[in-house]
Amino acid sequence: MMCAATATGDWWARGVVGKIGGGFSHESEHDLALMVSDFLENGCSSGADSRCSSDSDSGLSDLHHLGDKISFYKRTVAQYESDLLSIVHSLVQLIKESDLHHVKSGPCNASCINFSLVKLLRLSGYDAAVCASKWQGSGKVPRGDHEYVDVVNCINAGSSERVIIDVDFRSHFEIARAVDSYDRILKSLPVIYVGSLTRLKQYLQVMADAARSSLKQNSMPLPPWRSLAYLQAKWHSPYQRQFDPGEQNFSSVDSSDHKQCSGHLKSLPSSLQFEMEGERFVKPIKSDNNWRVKFEKRRHSLFRAL
Repeated sequence: MMCAATATGDWWARGVVGKIGGGFSHESEHDLALMVSDFLENGCSSGADSRCSSDSDSGLSDLHHLGDKISFYKRTVAQYESDLLSIVHSLVQLIKESDLHHVKSGPCNASCINFSLVKLLRLSGYDAAVCASKWQGSGKVPRGDHEYVDVVNCINAGSSERVIIDVDFRSHFEIARAVDSYDRILKSLPVIYVGSLTRLKQYLQVMADAARSSLKQNSMPLPPWRSLAYLQAKWHSPYQRQFDPGEQNFSSVDSSDHKQCSGHLKSLPSSLQFEMEGERFVKPIKSDNNWRVKFEKRRHSLFRAL
């Protein structure tokens, strides 16, 4: 039974508005253009040709400590979240390019993948939906919007919790001229995030600190779209849940936008395999052992149905 849920150069464009390693720009083009323009005029005065640079001694120590935190957060996982992560990994590899359809006007930004994943999750018994969040700018936090997936988990009568799923998690933290140790931290993040808002907030805090440390080593300020407040706004702002995109005709949508989604979908199996091999000898610290039987039943029933 389901619960009801309530630039000064090409390097900067690449780190801010471009697609790096299959990722998407999650900010709207208009808002992001305004942020970049304001940042270049008022904050960023440095330029360089390479994306990565070497660490300073003090910066290396700081980033090493932050990297240890990421490793700990990845190991401290509730059993339900761990089981759902396994399901999500299996499901995204079942999605075919032919399953992807235009679901909105303008850049798709993996929206088609989100709706395909939600469809499969709901078929396997999860209360899943695509969540569209939006917030108005205030102070140093620019306005913006974001889309992700959530699953509402019934804990007991009248009580539920949301589990957040983001199919392109690492792209939220890509920065220009990242030092080597920051790049390693970025690659240690989950390819697909599946977890609670509480654990997500821990990741965001670490990555905001790591970005600030990396940029500081290159005498660069932290851009507003990589600040902790802006990152938190993506998943903590008011949102609307949607189960399917509805019957809409977007025949005029630029197919190049959709090709990014296809490219990301194709890259996921190898990225997930690489992640799994890197964590093969890391034993997770799981805080709940009551979900194993339920997980196995759901997985078997799902693959019998597909």
